[in-house]
Amino acid sequence: MTTPALLPLSGRRIPTLSPGASSFPHHRATLRLSEKFILLLILSAFITLCFGAFFFLPDNSKHKLIFWSSSDVTQKAAAVLFPSFREEEESLRDKIRADHERALQEAKEKLRKSREELQAEIQTEKSKVIEDLKKKDVGPKPLPPVPMPKVVGVSDGEPADPDVKEKRDKIREMMKHAWDSYRQYGWGHNELKPLAKKGHSTNIFGNSQLGASIVDALDTLYIMGLHEEFKDGQEWIDQNLDFSVNAEVSVFEVNIRFIGGLLAAYYLSGQEMFKQKAVQLAEKLLPAFNTPTGIPWAMVNLKSGVGRNWGWASAGSSILAEFGTLHMEFVHLTYLTGNPAYYQKVMHIRKLLAKMDRPNGLYPNYLNPRTGRWGQHHTSVGGLGDSFYEYLLKAWLMSDKTDTEARKTYDDAMEAIERHLIRKSNGGLTFIGEWKNGHLERKMGHLACFAGGMFALGADGSPDDKAGHYLQLGAEIAHTCHESYDRTVLKLGPEAFKFDSGLEAVAVRQNEKYYILRPEVIETYWYMWRFTHDPKYRQWGWEAAQAIDKYCRVSGGFSGVKDVYSSNPTYDDVQQSFFLAETLKYLYLLFSSDDLMPLESWVFNTEAHPLPVLHLANITLPGSEPAQL
Repeated sequence: MTTPALLPLSGRRIPTLSPGASSFPHHRATLRLSEKFILLLILSAFITLCFGAFFFLPDNSKHKLIFWSSSDVTQKAAAVLFPSFREEEESLRDKIRADHERALQEAKEKLRKSREELQAEIQTEKSKVIEDLKKKDVGPKPLPPVPMPKVVGVSDGEPADPDVKEKRDKIREMMKHAWDSYRQYGWGHNELKPLAKKGHSTNIFGNSQLGASIVDALDTLYIMGLHEEFKDGQEWIDQNLDFSVNAEVSVFEVNIRFIGGLLAAYYLSGQEMFKQKAVQLAEKLLPAFNTPTGIPWAMVNLKSGVGRNWGWASAGSSILAEFGTLHMEFVHLTYLTGNPAYYQKVMHIRKLLAKMDRPNGLYPNYLNPRTGRWGQHHTSVGGLGDSFYEYLLKAWLMSDKTDTEARKTYDDAMEAIERHLIRKSNGGLTFIGEWKNGHLERKMGHLACFAGGMFALGADGSPDDKAGHYLQLGAEIAHTCHESYDRTVLKLGPEAFKFDSGLEAVAVRQNEKYYILRPEVIETYWYMWRFTHDPKYRQWGWEAAQAIDKYCRVSGGFSGVKDVYSSNPTYDDVQQSFFLAETLKYLYLLFSSDDLMPLESWVFNTEAHPLPVLHLANITLPGSEPAQL
């Protein structure tokens, strides 16, 4: 009720309306209309005040409301104005009293229980809340059914030679040691600190616990037949992997490790959960493409969708190897979801690059996503550029060799690289240098050693009958990278090595002498073995495996080392997730028969996650027509 009753009552005295006052009936009969109205207002004010007090004063059954201690006349007036008010008030008061009594009784019963009983009850209540939330959560939108690509050769591959089998078993044991150590000391963290025996993370994952080592290792576990370990990882991902976190992550790293790893696990095992998780994460990456050019930011916040670039990258540029290493995974995402956005995003990148001028036919490592212009003219087949070229070739292979534009772009790039970046040292070693500001730096990085395998993989289908030439080029790169290993004390390769002043395939700077369990040299050994079956590649791979086991193995896993030229190296105390995803997988495949993960059916992404060939001649990807060059 809204009424002038909230006016100060102190200026108006309410007449004493005692039941015994003989004058009350008389005055009531002779009151004028205006006086009746004023009296009604005063009465209403009083009732409203008491009504408010009932709800806002502290509740206590011992407190008596002033309203009901007023005169009978007031109560009768209230009864006229609010016929059911008293009954409702009494009912509400009884309910409150009963609730209080019940709460007191429950509190007494709780106090009688032991600590263990209380903890068990709390856990039960928490579980109930979680189950209720799961029931309310309708979950992700069901994905359209699509035919599963041909999946062959995902297990076994046992070699006939007992000596080779023994080596393969040793690699599996190394994988089990790495996994079990992570399982014990770093479970759920992105990576492991094997000496400190605790979890480790880097800024590429936004310092959030996303279990990168679990996702990265899954397909390796599956291929090695470590199915109990695979099941443990699957359960953790199903129950704990959540991308709705306030974390700024590398679009490139999350794509190749997480989306690649989840898609590979899906194709190998057939478990739908992996596909759903991959799609959930992919949706979180799409805002990174919201730039003036469509070239994605290097980093994106998984919660807010806000993107930005690395501060050190040539005046806010995006990096060629990062925005150019999305194609394989995004094509599979469109295939599995029917959503054309993924395919269109990566085809737009290719289309934009095709229109740009390229100095000497080379692709600089930096491109500004705001202006669409190249940054500083630095070209490399190692870090910052490497996997861009790899994905041009693999886009063609993954499309069942129907994506001829990707193949043409790859061939043109290889021609320019061979003309401007590949040289022979005085000692006869073929190396890939880096083009910086108009001159060639005679230095090759460990990362560039993957190119030997790339040249071999791309040999078949080369223009002008150059297949033999590119296979030979792959062999020469493999030899050079083996020399970078062989010329160290530990027989493990440095991060970068020079070909200057009589020093060849040797690191000069202290900050280039480290080895962080990288896979690229072993990757090239495996591809060269598959295409040539020259036994030296298995021999070189075994030398590397023995060196890793001898110098990088610690009780809590495997660690990188800071100086491969020192007989007493210090550890960096990081077991990188790519050690489980790539290094150990390539070693295992090197000592397996060719029918395990045959290259006719599988294409490995740059994190060594195998994705099946899509026979796109029989498939029209949603949105593929408008996105064609």
